[in-house]
Amino acid sequence: MQFHWNNPYPVSRAPVMARNVVATTQPLAAQAGLRMLLKGGNAIDAAIATAAALTVVEPCSNGLGSDNFAIVWDGEQLHGMNSSGVAPAGWSTDYFQRKHGGQMPLRGFDAVTVPGAVGGWAALSERFGALPFADLMEPAIELAERGHAVAPVIAHKWAQAVPLLHDKPGFAQAFLPHGRAPQPGERFSFPDAGRALRAIAETRGESFYRGEIAAAIDAFAREHGAQLRASDLAAHQAQWVQPIDVAFAGHTVHELPPNGQGIAALMALGMLEQLDIGRFEPDSVEGQHLQIEAMKIAFADTYRWVADERFMTEVRAADLLDPAYLRERAKLIDPSRAIDPGPGQPPRGGTVYLTTADAQGRMVSLIQSNYLGFGSGVVVPGWGVSLQNRGHGFTMQDGHPNQVAPGKRPFHTIIPGFVTRNGQPVMGFGVMGANMQPQGHVQTLVRMLVHGQQPQAASDAPRWKWSKGLDVDFETTMAPTLRDGLKALGHRFEPTADTYLDFGSGQFIARLSDDIEDGYVAASDSRRDGQAVGF
Repeated sequence: MQFHWNNPYPVSRAPVMARNVVATTQPLAAQAGLRMLLKGGNAIDAAIATAAALTVVEPCSNGLGSDNFAIVWDGEQLHGMNSSGVAPAGWSTDYFQRKHGGQMPLRGFDAVTVPGAVGGWAALSERFGALPFADLMEPAIELAERGHAVAPVIAHKWAQAVPLLHDKPGFAQAFLPHGRAPQPGERFSFPDAGRALRAIAETRGESFYRGEIAAAIDAFAREHGAQLRASDLAAHQAQWVQPIDVAFAGHTVHELPPNGQGIAALMALGMLEQLDIGRFEPDSVEGQHLQIEAMKIAFADTYRWVADERFMTEVRAADLLDPAYLRERAKLIDPSRAIDPGPGQPPRGGTVYLTTADAQGRMVSLIQSNYLGFGSGVVVPGWGVSLQNRGHGFTMQDGHPNQVAPGKRPFHTIIPGFVTRNGQPVMGFGVMGANMQPQGHVQTLVRMLVHGQQPQAASDAPRWKWSKGLDVDFETTMAPTLRDGLKALGHRFEPTADTYLDFGSGQFIARLSDDIEDGYVAASDSRRDGQAVGF
């Protein structure tokens, strides 16, 4: 049968309620996680299986050469994992000055830092998993080897990437069957990735960092004059970190510490707590204006001070989250007009997301990304390893904490979120999409924690996205009265039709009550092909 794959009608998804749940951006990946739960695995097993499947069914956003971050509630306490990779040992400002005219490349092999996703899966499984690691790779292997029908939104983004990446090493061989991107509903097989996933399954990821896949990455990098080496891969280790947090609306909101931008969401929420955001209705001009202004101020500080935390010697994360500092920053917000703030001086002191939960109370918030769409565009032949372009997140600016250097993690956009109350888990959540991520965290959390909107409604509500200065993009579904009211305050608004990337995509799993027997409510953003599933 031939279909028109667009849907001309407004869609309102219903939330899913169950005791074991998975929510992510692609239905087959959600089912992969659900298989592990049905097999007797836990929420961590489900998260790993879902993440592995996403590298096959949503390659326009992530791959085996991605990075990932996670927040895990193990049933008793919260744990953070940073499995983003560092710059190769051969990178330096001099290297990029000589080879790229002083610019950090956007695509190609010289944008690739050490990929951390596979190492993140192995670390999560070793510490918290219940099933054998090889079992967790089974759904992804099947999807890669037997093929799957490409989902509509993914097919659209895939096609958009072709003019940008068709000539990058290995890209056409891997991702342009028949010389083009797959159509919606067309079967796509990825046997090279299946081969890699089998090797990863058999070695618990060792082959990727210290085996035959690492050797293939090294050889391909040398062939193309790049610096990524097997020794860089062998040195990778996922890092266990303590989440950072801020009090907001009677809850505690948790993000991972830098090198990610989750601190921007926490800073904005901390300012909104000072401003009593609950005085205003969820879609009021006044309430939305305060959120936009708080977000702008938070970004100004984030872009100036945030980097790999080991290199944040002048301003630390705790300095940026100091309540007294946030109180002073909140004073910059003028209720009557939009401003263009600069960074403050604190006192010294392309992406997929998934969330899972099980009947024993364990919960996972995990995000994984190649950065800009397919990332670098480089795909290692014979293995289907699509490599990220996180190196573009570095700066060449002398003295900046995020200045490129060997062994250093770049500034990252991907951020998993988590909410607790009185030390107990409430919700795992995330919103994908570059610098939209902290903005999506703020907008959805205000709707849920302040105004009581259910997760699916908070996810489907129209969003805005600050870009720079006074410029704010908005979804075409935003009410004209709200749009016009914000314009009157000085916000320069432009409508944006492409909701897939520009306004992110959220996934949410929240406890229905303090009694785990009551289960969870899950939501999956209608802006993508995703699904929440459970039993």
